[in-house]
Parts: sequence; structure tokens; C-alpha cells
Amino acid sequence: MNILIAILCGYLIGSIPFALVIGKVFYKTDVRNFGSHNLGGTNAGRVLGKKAGLSVIILDAIKSLVIIAIFQFFDKDAALYAGAFAAIGHCFPIFAGFNGGKAVATTFGFLLGVTLFIIPSSFIWLFLLPLIVFLILLRLTKYVSFSAMSALSLSAVLAYFVQSRLDISIMITVLDLFVIYRHHENIKRLLNGTERKVKLFDKKKMS
Repeated sequence: MNILIAILCGYLIGSIPFALVIGKVFYKTDVRNFGSHNLGGTNAGRVLGKKAGLSVIILDAIKSLVIIAIFQFFDKDAALYAGAFAAIGHCFPIFAGFNGGKAVATTFGFLLGVTLFIIPSSFIWLFLLPLIVFLILLRLTKYVSFSAMSALSLSAVLAYFVQSRLDISIMITVLDLFVIYRHHENIKRLLNGTERKVKLFDKKKMS
């Protein structure tokens, strides 16, 4: 029962479309009508500017982190499912017509929540190192999709070596594969050289 409640709560909090909320409230813009047409932080940044994009990324990550933080007080196993389904809710939000983002920020939020509250000894290996790899690759390549998939795949591989819980390793792997699946169009563009880059240091907007 705890797991079922956690799944429902995780999905609902994950369904909060912060890109849509920030876009409509502060910019009078529905980001789904522009760019890649999804509710992720990268698209929000392209459409609304870097400050909006960063705000969406942080808020999307917090969704997984907060729900894990809450449920770990009652049932740490249920907390895992709550965090994972926050990522699912982010991709298929009931509050935004089931058209969401690609789960990168929410998956990083999941990794942060898990390594802070359930397996803190793995914080460096499963969250901090992948985050650093993501930032380095992003700086070098300017490809958010490639950087995110690489970093999260690193975390999935390391999970089998740096901690002993098989269920956590499997869950991280599933989320990683889910993120890769959500990026299937990006993968096609990466292969044919048409993937869009982000310009991290533009004064106004990412492009």
C-alpha cells in the first residue's frame, strides 16, 4: 500500500508543469508552442531565456528530491518509487495533457534524493561525479542531450559497483534507459549532425 501511495504521489508532483507555469505566469507564453514543444528546462531556456530555463531545471529536479525526502521518513523503499514516478509524471503530466519533458532534471533530482537519504555513501559516485561529467561535456560539446545521456548512463553503470542494493541499481538503469528513449529524436539529430547546441554564455537566451 505504501508503494502504491508513493507511486501516485510521485506521479502527481512530477506532473506539475513548471515550464508551463513559469512561461504563462511571468512571460505570457506557452513554451509548448515553440522550440521543441516540450516542457523541459532546455526548451524553456531557448524560448524564455536562461533565467527561466535554469529556474525550470531546478524546480523539476526538486520534484523528485522533495517526494523522496518526504517518503523516506515513512518507508525508504516507497521513497524510491515516489522519486522514480516523479520522473514519469514529468514526462507524461496529467496537468498538461500528458505532454511533458524528457526527465533529465527529475532523474538528477532522483539521484540526489537517493544518495542523500537512502545511500549517502554513494553521493559522490552516483550524483556528484555524473553531474560534473554532465557539466564538462556540456561545456565542451554544447549538446544537452548527449551530455545528459552520457552522465546518467555513467551513474547507471557505477550503481552496480559502488553500492550493494540491486533494486536501486535496476531503478537507476531503468530511468537512464527511459531518458535515452525520450531522447530518440535527439539521437537521430546527433547522428546526422543537426542537433541544436546551447550557447551557455549568451546574454539573453539560449539557442
